[in-house]
Amino acid sequence: MARTKESKNQVVDEVKAHLGSSKLTVAARYSGTAVKDMQILRREASAGGTKIMVVKNRLFKKALTDIGFNEAAANMPLTGQLIYAFSDADEVAPAQVLANFAKTNPQIELVSGLNGDGQILESSDLTALASLPTKEQLHAQLTGTLGAPFNNFISALVASNRRILYLLNARVQQAS
Repeated sequence: MARTKESKNQVVDEVKAHLGSSKLTVAARYSGTAVKDMQILRREASAGGTKIMVVKNRLFKKALTDIGFNEAAANMPLTGQLIYAFSDADEVAPAQVLANFAKTNPQIELVSGLNGDGQILESSDLTALASLPTKEQLHAQLTGTLGAPFNNFISALVASNRRILYLLNARVQQAS
């Protein structure tokens, strides 16, 4: 069923809202992906704070030009069946979600991306972003790195106290 002009304008407005707040937008080909698999992708993405949308490429380009990303509208390779992933919370989440899903569904192919400033990212850049650790993993690594000297100091104190106890215990056994 064909969309009315009003419903198309609503889709463009929704895409503009996502583009305006998104830190990273990723376009990926999904041709040949089963509906069931797309539902799984949407669930996985929404759990990580990423919104997945299927939008006609021409409506997506209109949204890009409406928010002032004219260069992106002219130069992004927006052809074929594409899904768009948006995230306003994490800079790498859309690329990671799609790349992880593509491991089990090889028909998903990262095409292009757009950062919050309107700069175009190529698929190789998106693949590199997807391989980065998540924010939670980075926080855990930082916490471990910052806590390591303190943990080593505590271990040294405990070890020296243990040696003193062993020495005292040996003296008691010698005396008896």
